[in-house]
Amino acid sequence: MKTFFDKNILVTGGTGFVGSHLVEELVKEGAHVITTYQTLNRQSYFFTRNLESKVLMVGADVCNFQQIFNIVTKNNVEYVFHLAAQPLVEPAYYNPQQTLYTNVLGTVNVLESVRLFPKIKGLVVASSDKAYGKLAKKKYTETDDLRGDHPYEVSKSAADLISSAYFKTYGIPVVTTRFGNIFGEGDLNFSRIVPGIMKSIINDEKLILRSNGKYIRDYLYVKDVVRGYLLLVKNIKQTRGEAFNFGSRETLSVFDLINIVQKKLGKKVNYKIIDTAKNEIPYQSHNYNKIWKKLGWQPQHSLSSTIDQIAGWYKNHLEYE
Repeated sequence: MKTFFDKNILVTGGTGFVGSHLVEELVKEGAHVITTYQTLNRQSYFFTRNLESKVLMVGADVCNFQQIFNIVTKNNVEYVFHLAAQPLVEPAYYNPQQTLYTNVLGTVNVLESVRLFPKIKGLVVASSDKAYGKLAKKKYTETDDLRGDHPYEVSKSAADLISSAYFKTYGIPVVTTRFGNIFGEGDLNFSRIVPGIMKSIINDEKLILRSNGKYIRDYLYVKDVVRGYLLLVKNIKQTRGEAFNFGSRETLSVFDLINIVQKKLGKKVNYKIIDTAKNEIPYQSHNYNKIWKKLGWQPQHSLSSTIDQIAGWYKNHLEYE
């Protein structure tokens, strides 16, 4: 099914970690990809894969409605993947206004652009496990209430609910995704645990743990996430107006993750616990039965099966950093 062949597709945040992997797959499928960006890192996955020569890059801010709407209309966009966001909990604690502005208003601007340009056949809005907030120790299901307590969580809850409102009120073809921690080649945010471990090993430096090391999370390989995004849009008639969890087969604490990496790579990870993380949720994991039963999606990779190739990418990156 050549859903994306010769189609104009907008990926907001397409030069970022997950966005660059998504752009790469869309290019392989023959799509004409337009991606927004604000800042660029020449050592990112986007540039190491030479994607800049294969797509149209447009400097734009999702918080600026006119910029986003102009991109959609001038390029006759047919599908949109909205990934641009402020993606971290701790910056949201120190600068809640910017997080809410980017994650909520940015999403509204994308939704409004789709509403006003009816040629668009499908929109994915990337939400997060944080949209659920803190629940009892159980796997989240899509029917659980969205009840974030703190700025980052609320930004995701609000964007998620607004996306649903645009479907219910205007019938736009939007589908929302909720997932846990994504890892893989190209994540250059070294405050995250997997990139942090890679940098610690390669540069022989101490890993600083902002948490107590006991928080439990799903860890999803980036290419599994991208495959899920594409499936949802390829089946948009079945998925529009709904939310879907992406989960993993194993839930891991930070200590579990460190032990897996040490065992697979044969390298010792030296770390120091400072336990300063703000507004983190102790346990988060997803039930992904809905997308499995509806579309046959399930994770195909684990940390253990991918860590060698991931470490290779970081070694190449950090050697010339």
